[in-house]
Amino acid sequence: MTLEEVKQAIRNVPDFPEKGIQFKDLTTVFIRPEYLSFLKQQMVQKYRERGVTKVIGIESRGFILAPMVAEAIGAGFVPIRKPGKLPADVMEMRYEKEYGTDVIQIHKDALTPQDVVIIHDDLLATGGTMQAAISLVKQCGVKHIYADFIVELDALNGRNLFDTDVHIESLIHF
Repeated sequence: MTLEEVKQAIRNVPDFPEKGIQFKDLTTVFIRPEYLSFLKQQMVQKYRERGVTKVIGIESRGFILAPMVAEAIGAGFVPIRKPGKLPADVMEMRYEKEYGTDVIQIHKDALTPQDVVIIHDDLLATGGTMQAAISLVKQCGVKHIYADFIVELDALNGRNLFDTDVHIESLIHF
């Protein structure tokens, strides 16, 4: 299997969630166990020797691979969620995105200054959600942050939002 095969399996949905947007739908990849396994192995291979202690998944599609990778590399899993979903004390970040504003939260006690983390989401477009997640994680004073994506939409230049101390990885580029 190759990344090009996975790329070809991604469905384009025109005018979703609003007119003019060409949505990259990865559910057509996730339903195929061989693709899911291949993506997991690509991430595990990339991060196994980097000292990662926590893998953070951003709600909701970041929850698909992040816990699988965490288990495979011997790290913990931490969710970043929308408001009202986490039961203990949280930190939150409000941010702008393509279609308005949003808020994400993380448990205050989820990370320590000793942690090396991967923040995973399925797709990097304009970068607002990941930038908010990075800001939350930086407040915890972690040692190092990797921002990880399955797909990156290069023309939108989302990676330009991130500070140079954040290492960015994407498997597939459009």
